[in-house]
Amino acid sequence: MRRAALVLVMLALGCKVREPPPIDKSYVDDFNRGGLGPDYNRTGGGYRIAGGVLNAKGAHNHPLWLARKLPAGDLQIDLDAWSTSPDGDIKIELYGDGKSYDPDGNRYQATGYVLVLGGWKNSKSIIARMDEHGDEMATRTQPAVVANQHYHWRIIRRHDTIEWFVDDLTTPFLRYQDALPLAGRGHEYLAFNNWETDTWFDNLVIKRL
Repeated sequence: MRRAALVLVMLALGCKVREPPPIDKSYVDDFNRGGLGPDYNRTGGGYRIAGGVLNAKGAHNHPLWLARKLPAGDLQIDLDAWSTSPDGDIKIELYGDGKSYDPDGNRYQATGYVLVLGGWKNSKSIIARMDEHGDEMATRTQPAVVANQHYHWRIIRRHDTIEWFVDDLTTPFLRYQDALPLAGRGHEYLAFNNWETDTWFDNLVIKRL
């Protein structure tokens, strides 16, 4: 009762819950803790931290959004990622709205760029603009994800171009150039995403270039 009364008082006074501060120059998360913590917004289940690593399984396109806004301008993101499944399907979303998800499991309409390594039963990898089932994307079919192999990702955005490096940090794995780059209000957040496979993420580093 007291908590409910406090919420009503805050609403009456026009108080707002404070958002986590935006990322200034850099952000690091090694997931070495027991729970997700206040820097993440859940849109559904399927996420946990186990053994100091973020695990995503069976989330059915309910992203786990980093609650802190990405720095504006050129950006570099590094992380380690792997799947225990031969189906691969390791996925994140960049420059989304920080809240969207698939309400009914039919067709997720992303609000940012979707990067998938070994999607669709490990048949292709993509950088897609707002729709992983659409036409605006860069794609390749090889190599496929090897179960339990750890991959180091580096994603660099400069102006209208996203370059995605996987292990080889000299040659882009995929490159996508956008004539209408997603930026500003509604395109400020990063998310880990998942459909069904057992995927893992660690050593997230975000920095302004």
